[in-house]
Amino acid sequence: MTLDKIYKSVLEGDAPGTEANVKSSLDEGVEAGKILNESLIAAMHEVGNRFENGEYYVPEMLIAARAMQTGLVLLKPHLVEAGIESAGKVVIGTVKGDLHDIGKNLVAMMLEGAGFEIIDLGTDVSPDQFIAAVQEHKPHIMGMSALLTTTMQGMKSTIEVLEEAGVRDSVKIIVGGAPVTDDFAKEISADGYAPDASRAVAVAKSLV
Repeated sequence: MTLDKIYKSVLEGDAPGTEANVKSSLDEGVEAGKILNESLIAAMHEVGNRFENGEYYVPEMLIAARAMQTGLVLLKPHLVEAGIESAGKVVIGTVKGDLHDIGKNLVAMMLEGAGFEIIDLGTDVSPDQFIAAVQEHKPHIMGMSALLTTTMQGMKSTIEVLEEAGVRDSVKIIVGGAPVTDDFAKEISADGYAPDASRAVAVAKSLV
């Protein structure tokens, strides 16, 4: 069955295989929502499990997430047409002064693989840019990443600016990145903390 093939190709990080199998499934008349849930989302869920069990590491997760995205690109127009609801909308970015994006990209891809709609603001994102995105896109969740202890404070100032702008209560905030801890997340009044991309999905689902 092609759905099993898609699942397997995502787990193996085989992007051309994923693309070819998604195309075949669509040609066979399989519903886009079925392909999304039973193949792509199911595979990324398994990737998350394997990461937590120490079977997969960041490179394997990245490769699997990229394979998943090739399939998702083909599915998106069909999902929109079928009116398939996303799991929620997420604005994500690396805070001001920080140009690291591998962790942030991986979280974005894992969330997308779990059915969330992602608005990726990139790196070096100022508090004002975060606010503008929250006001424009009205996301359920805002994710901030930092890889440097020096830029971590940008998370605190972004939350303060959101409060001043009166939009803090309209969005749940998740923070993460190498130097970030659960204690720090609580200290700056974030709603959630994720130590890695796979846990970010669970936290996001619990907040929506």
